[in-house]
Amino acid sequence: MAAKFERVLVTGGAGFLGSKVVNGLNERGYKNVVVPRSKDWDLTQQSAVRELIASARPQLVIHLAARVGGIGANRANPGKYFYDNLIMGVMLMEECRQANISKFVAVGTICSYPKFTPIPFKEEDLWTGYPEETNAPYGLAKKMLLVQSQAYRDQYGFNSIYLMPVNLYGPGDNFDHDSSHVIPALVRKCLEAKRAKAASVELWGDGTPTREFLYVDDAAQGIMLAAENYEGAEPVNLGSGSEISIRELSEKIAELTEFEGKIIWDASKPNGQPRRCLDTTRARDFFGFKAQTPLSQGLKRTVDWYRAQAPELVPVK
Repeated sequence: MAAKFERVLVTGGAGFLGSKVVNGLNERGYKNVVVPRSKDWDLTQQSAVRELIASARPQLVIHLAARVGGIGANRANPGKYFYDNLIMGVMLMEECRQANISKFVAVGTICSYPKFTPIPFKEEDLWTGYPEETNAPYGLAKKMLLVQSQAYRDQYGFNSIYLMPVNLYGPGDNFDHDSSHVIPALVRKCLEAKRAKAASVELWGDGTPTREFLYVDDAAQGIMLAAENYEGAEPVNLGSGSEISIRELSEKIAELTEFEGKIIWDASKPNGQPRRCLDTTRARDFFGFKAQTPLSQGLKRTVDWYRAQAPELVPVK
């Protein structure tokens, strides 16, 4: 396949999603893909952003870099998550505009939707209310990428698109106790409890909220399809189009990890957004994206991968 862009810059390209995007670009014939590392390029500093764009000379920029975590991390870092995500996006897009790059792919978040969005989430509902409180600073900061994209398109003719992936998961995810999202957190808790022969695990909330999950390789495919084929101003959801309750999800993961103890719910802890399930019509219609990996298959791959990375969690026979 002939690459559509000669040079590509992927911020966050060494991360969980970014590494899949970079691998996918390489497989699609892209030979010049630049992945800046945070230790070398602080994207919250304008001078660093300007130097990066001048050095990489990209035609396409895919902005995946973010400060992100689960509910606990969002509650602990609302100011940092707001500032870092806002300033990275604002400065990167501005420097790209000034450098006349051909296309900018802004990757936002499902956390930008209002707390009580009708199911399934439709892109036109983005502005009907305030996001769920625990992740609102992060969600609003990423939402400003949409505002900036549309404003720059209107005033400058700048070709920027805006995508909103739902909760991602898969091999290579962040399994850190303090900052992981729900699937890796559940996998680690269950494996640790099984190893310790614990009678139970304790989880936040009451298990009633629903979430939609997208396998990371599918998300990367959607981003690449949009980068090559979508030229519109409207935001686009990236998801699987199906939801599952956190309670049912925890039971599936307990089964996959062979944890047979009790799951205890701490209802004093926040649930987060009550429901999440996307309308994925635009992604299908605009650039032909449809998720390919069933949740059961993706969860098994994730558990198997983490077991291989953390053999100390494999139970003693």
